[in-house]
Amino acid sequence: MHQSELIFFGSFLVGILLILIFDLGVLNRHSHVIRFREAMIWTVIWVTLGLGFYVFLLFQGHLLHGLSDLSSIQDIILRHKHPVNINGMDLDQALQAYRSNLALEYLTGYLIEYALSVDNVFVMIMIFYGFGVKEKYFKWILFWGILGAIIMRFLFIFVSAALIHRFEWILYVFGAFLILTGYLMYRNRNKKERIEPAHHPVVRFSRRFLAVYPRIVGHRLFIRNRNGKWFVTPLFIVLLVIEFTDVIFAIDSVPAIFSITKDPYIVFFSNIFAIIGLRSLFFLVMHVMNSFRFLKTGLSVLLIFIGSKMMVHDILAGWGFKTVHSLIVVAGILAVSVGASLLWPERQGSADPDPLRE
Repeated sequence: MHQSELIFFGSFLVGILLILIFDLGVLNRHSHVIRFREAMIWTVIWVTLGLGFYVFLLFQGHLLHGLSDLSSIQDIILRHKHPVNINGMDLDQALQAYRSNLALEYLTGYLIEYALSVDNVFVMIMIFYGFGVKEKYFKWILFWGILGAIIMRFLFIFVSAALIHRFEWILYVFGAFLILTGYLMYRNRNKKERIEPAHHPVVRFSRRFLAVYPRIVGHRLFIRNRNGKWFVTPLFIVLLVIEFTDVIFAIDSVPAIFSITKDPYIVFFSNIFAIIGLRSLFFLVMHVMNSFRFLKTGLSVLLIFIGSKMMVHDILAGWGFKTVHSLIVVAGILAVSVGASLLWPERQGSADPDPLRE
């Protein structure tokens, strides 16, 4: 990591940490139930913040790698295989071309991660209901879940980047895995999944190796009894299950973004902006989760497209397939699935009105 990358990356992490501290310590000091209007407002705020970073990269993206001459721009383009040709350009033109592509890679990755997060949200909702967590504690648990997810994504992304750099054939493995995942998602799109807490591997592990308090105590994760012995509370177990679930979903989403860009910093930035908006998206989806009947189908097609793109990326590059084309396809798939859901909603009585409860 060069000095410019270290400064840029460190500043980004500090900024995200300050946002999360402000969110938890000032805006949400008291546990409460999040209503649709509040979820919508915060979703708009987080999405605006994510899009604002796109604008920043569009005008200042060269600061990430400290690019200041044509040679350094060409080196970065070759290192991360950006679909940019700067031959015959002067410095200003090369910087503009590089920044435009970098910003598009970020935006496409952000859109993919945010879309795939919807499936993650469905599972998280089932986890909360399955464990009997009160709705007013959802946001508290999700805050700590997001903090852990940032750490896990950092490790996963940069390890994956190192593997891709050393063994480029691993992209074909990722591609085949995403195609299989997309197929399985489509095949199981109508299944009503449920979480059985007693049989979850994280719960079994916790009961075996941790001292678990028998009941939930407010939003506390740890508690000490009268004898001075420390216990983890059931909410801590729920947090572990949430983290475990995020790791499973990262196996899908992180390789998907590597199909768009090989720059690990852009993969990380797009992941983090999608993750910090996950809480508001969670509460928004809770209120409208039965409105998008074709979303699972759209996500399965999205994964199959991304996996196929990874399998034939060399051929597509030869055809002139660029980042903007990926963005158009991704946005088109999501728009069609959401639009079809609104045009042909599920008929009343055809589905369980509350599929999360017995």
